[in-house]
Formats: sequence, C-alpha cells, structure tokens
Amino acid sequence: MKKVLQSLVVLGFVFVCVGMNFELVAQGQDSGVKLHWLKDQAPDVPAGVSWGVPFPQGEVKKGIQFTLATANGSRLPVQSWPTAYWPDGSLKWVGLATTVDTTNEGPLTLSVVEKKEEANQLDSPLSVEREDGQIKIKNGTMATHLAERGRSLIDSIVVDGRKVAGSARLVAIHQEGPGEDVLNPPNREKTVSRIDSVRIEQDGPVRAVIRFDGRHQAVQGTLEWLPFTVRLYFYADSNPVKMVHSFTYDGNQQQDFIKGLGLQFDVPMREQVHNRHIRFSGKDQGLWAEPVKPLASRRRISYQDESVYPAQEKGNRVPNVEEFEPPVQGLINDLADWNDFKLVQESPDGFTIQKRTSPKGQWIAAGAGTRASGFAFVGDVSGGLGVGLQNFWQTYPSHLEINDATKDVATLNVWMWSPEAPAMDMRHYDTEAHGLQASYEDVQEGFSIANGVARTHVLTLFPEGSVASHKKYATKSNVSQNPPLLTASPEYLHSANVFGVWSLPDRSSPGKRWIEDKLDAAIEVYQKEIEQRRWYGFWDYGDVMHSYDGVRHKWRYDVGGFAWANSELVPDMWLWYSYLRTGREDIFRMAEAMTRHTGEVDVYHSGRFEDLGTRHNVIHWGDGAKEARISQAALRRFYYYLTTDERTGDLMHNVSDTEESYTKLDPMRKAMPADEYPTEAPTRLRVGPDWLALAGNWMTAWERTGDEKYLEKIKNGFDSIASMRYGLFSGPGVLGFYPETGRLLNDTAQPYDHHTSHLLMIMGGAEVLFELTDLIDHEGFEETFLNYSRLYSIPQDSPDRSSSDGTVGDGNFKSWHARLTAYAAVQLDDPKLAERAWKDFLGNSGWPKPEQRFETINISGPEVLHPMEVSPWTSTNETAQWCLNAIQILELIENQMPEKHPAWN
Repeated sequence: MKKVLQSLVVLGFVFVCVGMNFELVAQGQDSGVKLHWLKDQAPDVPAGVSWGVPFPQGEVKKGIQFTLATANGSRLPVQSWPTAYWPDGSLKWVGLATTVDTTNEGPLTLSVVEKKEEANQLDSPLSVEREDGQIKIKNGTMATHLAERGRSLIDSIVVDGRKVAGSARLVAIHQEGPGEDVLNPPNREKTVSRIDSVRIEQDGPVRAVIRFDGRHQAVQGTLEWLPFTVRLYFYADSNPVKMVHSFTYDGNQQQDFIKGLGLQFDVPMREQVHNRHIRFSGKDQGLWAEPVKPLASRRRISYQDESVYPAQEKGNRVPNVEEFEPPVQGLINDLADWNDFKLVQESPDGFTIQKRTSPKGQWIAAGAGTRASGFAFVGDVSGGLGVGLQNFWQTYPSHLEINDATKDVATLNVWMWSPEAPAMDMRHYDTEAHGLQASYEDVQEGFSIANGVARTHVLTLFPEGSVASHKKYATKSNVSQNPPLLTASPEYLHSANVFGVWSLPDRSSPGKRWIEDKLDAAIEVYQKEIEQRRWYGFWDYGDVMHSYDGVRHKWRYDVGGFAWANSELVPDMWLWYSYLRTGREDIFRMAEAMTRHTGEVDVYHSGRFEDLGTRHNVIHWGDGAKEARISQAALRRFYYYLTTDERTGDLMHNVSDTEESYTKLDPMRKAMPADEYPTEAPTRLRVGPDWLALAGNWMTAWERTGDEKYLEKIKNGFDSIASMRYGLFSGPGVLGFYPETGRLLNDTAQPYDHHTSHLLMIMGGAEVLFELTDLIDHEGFEETFLNYSRLYSIPQDSPDRSSSDGTVGDGNFKSWHARLTAYAAVQLDDPKLAERAWKDFLGNSGWPKPEQRFETINISGPEVLHPMEVSPWTSTNETAQWCLNAIQILELIENQMPEKHPAWN
C-alpha cells in the first residue's frame, strides 16, 4: 500500500520545523491550518464549538500546544486533546474546543507551539468543582449546579445573579400493551430519571463535559427501565449548553410500550403574569411569540398616555398592574391568563400550536404550520430558558409543551416522543417468517427483537437573563438545528493522509467531468428521495431504503431485506467520503443523520446481541442476521474524528472487543451449519465481512488508545491469512476463528478449500485494508492482498493469469471491485490492470446504459401518490459501491483513464 500512497500526488501542504516549534505551512498561504465554518459563516449567536483536525504521520508530537487566531490576527481561547495516534506515537487526530462570537468569520488559523506559555490564555477560564454532592460549573457568564444523585440532572442555572432554570429531569411514560382497545385503556405509569453515576470527562479551561448514567424509575412502584446516558457541554464565556441524550430500549416489545419520552425543565417565574412570555419556533425563521397574558383589550391599555401592548408583544418590560390607573388595572385583571401552551409535530408535514387557561378549560387553536424547527422558550423579563431539539420535525412525533406559566414555577417539556401520539410500537411487522428466497429476509425465532436498540438526540439549552428579540430567538433555533462546526478544507484533509484512499474533485477532462457529475447526481437522487418518500421519523430518520420497485414506483419498503438499508454495502462511507472531498454542508448533514441512525438504531447496546447490528429489513431490528459488519467502528470514525462527539466515541469503544460475541453467535450458523463445516477453533467466521469488520474495530481502538493488543490481533490475522494457500480466497466461505488472539484457521473446507465471494470487500473491507496496509508493515499479507486485488475479477481463461497458481478469480460485481484492480495496477505498475479496472468500473452493472446512471424521470398522475422525480434503476447497494469506486479509482489511476468512452463522448 505504501507504493500506492507514494505514487499519489499531494500538493499544497508541507510541514516545516523551525527551531523548537512545529508549524504547519500551506504553500503560498499564511502558516497554520486554515479552518472554515461548515456553512461558511460564523454562528448566529455566541457559542462554544468542538471539532477535530488531523495531522500527517510524524509531524506533531504528543504534548503539543495550539493557538487559534481569527482572520484579523486576534487570539481565541483553545483547548485540545488527542483523539487518535499514528503508529509512531505522533498525533493523528486532535480534538479542539473554542468559544466564538458572531464576528468570528473564517478563516481561522490553527497553529502549533511547543511552549505552554505561548498557548492561548483565558481571562476567565471555566471552572468545575465537586462539592457537597453537587458539581458546580462557572463559565464567566453563568453558574450551574448539577446533581450527583437523585432525579434531577440539573439543579439550577443562574444568569446575572438570578436563577433562570431549576430542576431538569428525564421522563418516560410506560404503557402496558399497544392500547388499541379504546374502551379498555391500558395501564400507564410515569417514570423519571434516576442518576446512578456522574463523571467529569473534561473540566476546562475552555470546555467541560459532564456525563450522567442512569435509568428511568417509576415515581410510584418498582418499574426500572430505559437506561440513559446524558452529556452536558459547557464552554467558557458562552451561555448555550449542549445536551446529548441517549437511551436504550430494554423492554419486552410485546408489552412495554413508550407513551412519551422527554425532558422536563423547571423555570422560576418572578414577574407578574403579563411580563411572562412564550416562544415557539416555526418553519425556517418563523416564530410564534406571545405573552402569557396579552394586553390586547377592547379598550386600549395605556401607561402615561402610551399603549403598552406593542412593547409587551416584543418582550419588553411593561409596568406592573398597580402602576396603571385604577380603570386600566381593572381591564388588565379581567383579561385571560393563559397557563399552558404546546406545539405538536404529528408528522413531517404538519404541526399545531394550542393553548389553554387551565386543565379545566379546553385547548384552543393558536397556530399551525408544516415543519417546526424545534425551539421553545418560557420565562419573564427577568430571565428564562430556551431549548432547541435538533432534527425536531425529522424525528416526529415530537412535542414542545409549557405548563403552569401563570404559577411560580413553569415547566418546559421537550418530548422526543409525543405523549399525544400512539404509543411507540417496537414489535416486528409480522408474526410469520419470510425466507431469503422470497423476500431476502432472514428471520429467526427470537431474533426480531428491539431489546437493546438505542436513539440519540441533541439539544441546546439557552439560559437567558431577559426576553430577547424575535429575531434572536429565530437565530437560536437555527443554531440548535445546525450546530456550528469548524472544519479544515478538503485539500488539507486529503494531504493529511487520513481515511485511506480518496480523491478530490477534478473536472479537467470530459471523463472526469462525467464522473463528478454522476457523483453529484447520486447525492441529489437520495436527497430528493428522502424528501419525497418522507424517510423521516423517530426510528427511521437517517436511513435510506435498499431497493427501488419500478413497477409500483416505490421503494420496496414492505419486502423483507429490500427495505431499510441498515448500512448494507456501506452507504455511510459513500456519504462521508463525498463530504471529505467536497466540504459540502448538505452532505455532512446527510452523513451525520445516517451515522446517528445506523450507530444507534441498527445496533444492539445491551442484551443478547450486544454490540452486534441487524441486517437490512422492513423493521430495522427485524432480521435474524446479527453481525459486526453493521456495528463496525469503521462506519463511525469519520463523524467522531471530525466532531469529537463523545457518544460516537462510546459506540466505537463498545465494539472494540466484539469478537467475543462470536463464541455465542456464529454468523454462518444457518448458511453453513457447524456440523457440516466443523472447525477445531472456538468459533467460525468469514474473512469478509466478519473478520475485516473486527479488524476495523481493532484498528480504531489501537489508534485511539495506543493499546498494542489490538495491533497484535490484526497482525495475527494477517499471519493466518498470508499463510493459507489461497490467502484471501481461502475457505468455503467460513474459517475457524480464535477470538482471544484474532487468528484464523482454514479447516472447515468440505469439499473444497477456496472460494470467491463478492461479500469479502464490499462491506467496508476494502477501505479498512487500504488503511491497515499503509499503517502496518506485513510483507506476507501485503502480497496476499495484492494477489486478491489482481485476481478477483480476472477471467479464468485470461492469458494474463498463471494456470499453475491454482488461485480462483472471476468474481461477481466487477464494477464494485474496480478499485482493487486499480490498487494492483499501481502496486505492480501494470497498465493492463489499469485498463481492466476502468473497463470493469464503466461496465453497465444493471443499468441499461452507463450514461443513464442516476438520471431521473418525472412521474405524475394516478400512477403515483403525488408527482415524483425518480431514478428507476437505482439501488443503494449499487449507488454506494459505484460511488466509492469512483472516488477511489480517480485517486489511484486517474492518469490511465481512457480518452474516449460512449458515456462522455
């Protein structure tokens, strides 16, 4: 692999050593790594931000310090921590945090220094203290007290010396059974958070991270369920607090239904009722804003001959009732006080706003719209609390509710699952099994269970010392939906040699332009399909469907393994490489949503199948195949390293030792029963996708921790495979496996001892090996991988093939393996292999003509539910693999691209 990377041209960035300082220098630019905002604009409100930056191997040592400068040269505070290491111990990825305001437009410049005193200093660094069963956090603008035990995560938030938020707790409503009989309603029970442990993961000076773990416990009764992890993120001199909430479903799906799931925040109300205010965000910049007691009267309510209603509506303080003239006081006292308010997003296309005076009165309609952006505020002119829930309408049914706004303490409820929706149903879609031959579904008794699946939500808390303008609340909503992120340019990320083989966009020739257009078209097809098919919802958002049905003009949402993709053939990687090479914010958000979904919903986090994922199915957890290829860390690394998201780090850490599960659950137990294909090893697996998924887990654990036990497992696997006569072609599809050491044994062969399987490399295996063979010197395995890459798609009767080596080839889906042939072409400096790689890649592979790939047609009328623009021959398998091959083959053998081809001529 090193020959491949040495042959690739990397322009624009070099490292230079000046005295004792290491500085990154962009040729022709100022020194340092240039950082840009993901949306090319500074945040709309002052905020804290965390992000990751990579460095080439050997260039930045441990213990290095960083400075961060704005475009005008002023310094910003910066905190850093290592997130990954190169094999030589140098820093591979670094996590960073800073606080910015609305004037900090890009580019920002990150520089490295060795002397600690040269790093940025804070005027008022964030402080974290543990005292008397509480964690006290001060950041220069507010003070927060967190609980270490009990029901509430947050005890109080104080801004400008005033308490603006009190107790914050999780809440879940348990329902016994589906509750479909309206005449016999089911039993329901309220459960709230119980804190079991609190951990300070970072304590400043710029960022503090506090982790809570616990379970929901019945307010009355013995029920305990739904374990959770909540992280709170605080930044110096910045009021917004980030909250990342994850929960795991651990119930019996036949009887344990979730009627509501959310968070409740107490907000003290000090001012008179007419000086209290409610805010809900609508679509885009829309805002619903009203006082708790609007001073809208039949008679004008004036103070000193001036109407106060316009000022009140803006959130300004108006005089207390006793300051008005007596007749006006009577008007004010006679107006209605509105106690409760709610916004319910019942579908991806509709929300309603209602309010009422008390539980004894009915709710009245107060507004409606399509897609609410998920922000709510309650408070008075002395302060209050705003909360934004990311992907609010996309993960419907969601719900914001404010209760007791007329009382001394109001409650702000953020419902991630609305209690007004039908109870969350976790059952499989059928009681009958549907086989692989008919529906591509591998259902097994006792396997289609939801026990152990999870979901993560991101919230932003905005403690306020007053009521802000309408415009500011709209911007706060936008910040909570699109959290600010700093990122290095695609060119810099490419130069750092991270994530293996991938190319930068290049339209310098007709062929390259055609491929780039097709890559853009593939993204556009799925963006349109997500929208027009409404691939949204609490458990579904972030995933895409597997196969299109050209007869019904639908995706095969109801046909077994043709429904949700569940990372099949790694569309996650396609989206992340597409982002890396373009820096496009819209692609980042697609990839982010998919990573959140596939890492949580498609993977088990507790129970029988812990740390394994579920193969594609109508219901995400419905298929009987529980495998490491879905839970593999290689799918999460992109998001973690680019954002430093600790929850994603948890998911990667949890699968570090997934191989232990193989002694309990043989992945080939049905397809190749153990009594027919026995082994003397403790268990069995395939090289790909099984062992390669484990190797990616070990690679990730090794680079994150430096623990060489994971390196040894990879090397042991390399040794085993390289020593087999047929290398990566070994086995009848299954080999013996030793989980403790990572070694493999080819003793299951009956009646043959070699095979060719397209599954070996297309589940992320190729991408993992591109990285591993660059990181680890292992001549035997490098030769084995090269041999596989050279032979996989070569015809059996090819004159270029040795007839005496006995190795198989002539594999299926050659266009999906063109990148491997291209790899061999570079390693062997073989133009014929490069020619074959391009020929295989440009083959039809199920498309009527290459030029029709990702082209769309419009369908309307009674044939479809509503007018649509579709790409009739599209499948996610084909899309992900073709795009990955395009991105990688352009990097490997772009100069050997044919000058002419019917597709672009």
